[in-house]
Amino acid sequence: MRRIAVRTADFRLSFHLMRELKRRECNFVMLSPGDKWDGILLTSPEEVGDGEIPVVEENIEIAVERAIQSSRGLESTVQLVFGIDPGPRPGLAWLADGLVVGSAQLEKIESVTKHIIALSTAVIHKRMCVKIGDGAPLIRDRIINQLILHGIETLEVSEHRTSYGSRSKAHLHAATRIALMSGTRVYQTRELNPTDGDLREIQRQSRIHSSGHLTISTELAKLVACGEISMDEAIKRA
Repeated sequence: MRRIAVRTADFRLSFHLMRELKRRECNFVMLSPGDKWDGILLTSPEEVGDGEIPVVEENIEIAVERAIQSSRGLESTVQLVFGIDPGPRPGLAWLADGLVVGSAQLEKIESVTKHIIALSTAVIHKRMCVKIGDGAPLIRDRIINQLILHGIETLEVSEHRTSYGSRSKAHLHAATRIALMSGTRVYQTRELNPTDGDLREIQRQSRIHSSGHLTISTELAKLVACGEISMDEAIKRA
């Protein structure tokens, strides 16, 4: 396994790279500007040389993924599989030919598909699919619709007995198990039908989001639930 190093005069970039590499439990070396390195090197676009991996703050996770793939000799993968545990903060895991190579907890439902597309560019692969758990129906169907509209092969997996392990990483463990399980192919987008409970929860969140100043209407809550507007926009409209 080739070793990974970070070498940049950009202290902020260096800090974020170090944090992401530690999160991914990677062995790496911090170099000073001018130090020589014969392995895999992460650096800024201004300092990058031949064979080195350029990084900006917006693509740190993708660059680190590319470095990890190279360190493991996984230059080419046959099957790339993503697993999603749906929820307000979706869990995401990705496997290359059955080997778990990464996981992440995402903050927004809307970012799931973009995140998957970006990560897929870091791994050379022949086939790719996404498997999503069947829990949290409204959020699940919103993500499925995003994936289908982007032409990504999507399968729905039963979440029965996927959510065990440490509570702090439960979504990541579940996403990994979902990625490893078989599922049913989804071919069409789904109609979004938020329940009364979904709408009440969004209205509760609007009170929290507005520091108790207002509660958005049921109509606005439905638009938020279906991903047509953001909570911030709903509060402005209210």
